[in-house]
Amino acid sequence: MSTTREPPTVDVFGMQIHAISAREAHALVDAWASEPRERMRYVVTPNVQHAILFQENAAFREAYASASLVIADGWPLVASSHLFDNPLPERVTGSDLLPALFDAARPDAPRTVYLLGAAEGVGETAARAVHARWPNVRVVGTYSPPFGFEKDDAENRAILARIADQQPDVLVVGLGAPKQELWTYRFREEIQAKVALCLGGTIDFLAGATQRAPKWVQQVRLEWLHRALSEPRRLGRRYAEHAVQFPALVARTWLLKKRP
Repeated sequence: MSTTREPPTVDVFGMQIHAISAREAHALVDAWASEPRERMRYVVTPNVQHAILFQENAAFREAYASASLVIADGWPLVASSHLFDNPLPERVTGSDLLPALFDAARPDAPRTVYLLGAAEGVGETAARAVHARWPNVRVVGTYSPPFGFEKDDAENRAILARIADQQPDVLVVGLGAPKQELWTYRFREEIQAKVALCLGGTIDFLAGATQRAPKWVQQVRLEWLHRALSEPRRLGRRYAEHAVQFPALVARTWLLKKRP
């Protein structure tokens, strides 16, 4: 039986985000990945896109409600929590969570990982990079699902079978939001892993296919701008829409909280 305790949550735009530091989050997920598997836990990492999706998508809200850990990946969510007098301690990024788990692996406590997502061949490149940097981590499988796979029952069964064959400590689900959260929630009772991490583009980061912003850019809270400039065709329109939608969401929430 698990001896870990669930941290308290803070309501941010309706999402129940765990009020937890990066160090505490890393330790908690590492403990889950080290325990005998009683049930599959999964982690979601909300950012501005998630906050907007949460308002519009009932299935996405259900996926969030069942998550074992919800960590604030986006600076605007942390800032908003302070604005609404429910402060989160700090930003906890999914892209930092996974390397921290790998750093914690030891010769007497190795970690097995399955990478699900990213483009064809990227998972294999990521696996080689992981093995070179973290000798106590073993990537036991990679798979890049075809477009529309989530609507194909046979394909979903095949993916679950691939994971079950390996029974990894950690399943990295890099399918993008909301697909990765909805897929993990849908198959939460069947995924044969200890912990599933819904981490967006982290497999691409591991492989070097996409570069994270330098630390100083992250520290001045402009990582979103670095990503937009790095992938303008894919992210430019999304970020432009967020620039309108997110302030409106903040304003609506502010008015509701101030209403007597």
